[in-house]
Amino acid sequence: MAKIFTSREDEDTMTDVLNKGLQIKAPKWTVMRLALAHSLRIPSPPDTELDRVKERGSEYGLEQVTGQGQGRSLIGQQLDLTDAFRGLLTVYSGEDLFVNDKSFFIHLQRHIRRGLREFRRSWRENHDFYQFLYQELCAGQDREVGAEIIDFAQQLVTALNEIGVTGEVSEEPHDGPRITRYLVRLEDPNHLDRVRRGLDKISFIMGLQKHGVFPVETGQPKVIGLDIPRPRNTWKTISGQDLLGWIKKHSRQDTSLPMWPGVSVTGEPILFDLARQPHLLVGGTTGSGKSICLHALLISLLVGVARERLQLVLIDPKKVEFAPYAKAGSKRITVITDVEDAKTKLEALVAEMESRTTALEQAGVRDLAEGHRKGVLKIPYIVVFVEELADLVMQAPEAEEHMIRLAQKARATGIHLVIATQRPDARILNGLLRSNIPSRIALTVQKSTESKIILDETGAERLTGAGDMLIRLSGQPVQRVHGVYVTDDDSAAVIRSEGVG
Repeated sequence: MAKIFTSREDEDTMTDVLNKGLQIKAPKWTVMRLALAHSLRIPSPPDTELDRVKERGSEYGLEQVTGQGQGRSLIGQQLDLTDAFRGLLTVYSGEDLFVNDKSFFIHLQRHIRRGLREFRRSWRENHDFYQFLYQELCAGQDREVGAEIIDFAQQLVTALNEIGVTGEVSEEPHDGPRITRYLVRLEDPNHLDRVRRGLDKISFIMGLQKHGVFPVETGQPKVIGLDIPRPRNTWKTISGQDLLGWIKKHSRQDTSLPMWPGVSVTGEPILFDLARQPHLLVGGTTGSGKSICLHALLISLLVGVARERLQLVLIDPKKVEFAPYAKAGSKRITVITDVEDAKTKLEALVAEMESRTTALEQAGVRDLAEGHRKGVLKIPYIVVFVEELADLVMQAPEAEEHMIRLAQKARATGIHLVIATQRPDARILNGLLRSNIPSRIALTVQKSTESKIILDETGAERLTGAGDMLIRLSGQPVQRVHGVYVTDDDSAAVIRSEGVG
């Protein structure tokens, strides 16, 4: 009979979950079932790479994983869950797994191994594993959302009264993926300043911990909007499949370099054109969702821009985040992990920028977009992603000079920068580089000073984490966005479709 195979890394994960997370003595298949449940909540199908186990850990039969052949317990409890597992995987995959044992084993192994991988990625040993499971497996229950809305409406009015503000919730609240927006009509318009100054007190009174209440202009007389973060178990996940759906509905002619970071607090997809920004700074602390945000932006470009119109340069000093893209074998993707190679490439891009400037002058156009519209230039856009600016600058200081030159002059020539860092400080992000990158994405940071460095204003220190972000595009006010949850499987699917070419 076929077996479910795990890797050594999977075995270590199960041991850690049992000993440090659940803190119980139980067989490892207990964790495998939890991993299966976690994987089934992810809309994107597991990557076929999960079929390959590089360092074999162990093997498990259905009598262990699903309880096959065990029937019922003495008190009538169903112990054989094989048919239940087949049914769940049949619904998920759209394939009849009751008639195909081999395919059933394949799907079962993929989901178990993906769930274990997600445990490794999302759970930290110093965090409560039971709370982690509750948040991951029970998020988005409608009945819980409704209860929280009623409580928050009452708490909000009470909190406003505590800071000396008299008002009432004027309409039904709007429930977004993570945030509930309340429209509060103030009796005295002079109380508006009290509301703004008292946001931290409102958060404290309502028990929101460090997560903040954000004010929103409504355009209605004497009415202010207040965005209240809900508990994590009520959040709605924005998946990679949602992202692909937005891209398919969007015409490529509308934007040159479309990027879809996520949705607004009320759930509408957010789109911007990198070519008009013209560069982007992404900052956030470890675990804020910065890397996943970068993958969402990459997928936006790879799927949304024609092959002949885009070249990607992915600089990854840590040799982790962009490594899978090297597997595509695509001529339009260059992955660089060596710092010296990165410095050389950036220097070459400065030379390419100068060459393109001459080409624009000869073609009689202002920028590459105009050259494309008129059909007089066929050169592609080049987008450079730097996964960790601090590592690059500390090891190769000259690279910063090249990036500054590109940020200053490369816009018209179709060369654009997306620079990310988890260490937003003035030493790493100097004033000259920041001043030439007007568009910013700030994910959760530890301190208000870090938010100021990324956004030039505070607020990112009060975000809810896990992809919650503030975006300031060139010439626009700051907007709050909930990011797309892009999994490794989403990226792998796009990389496979990219193919060789």
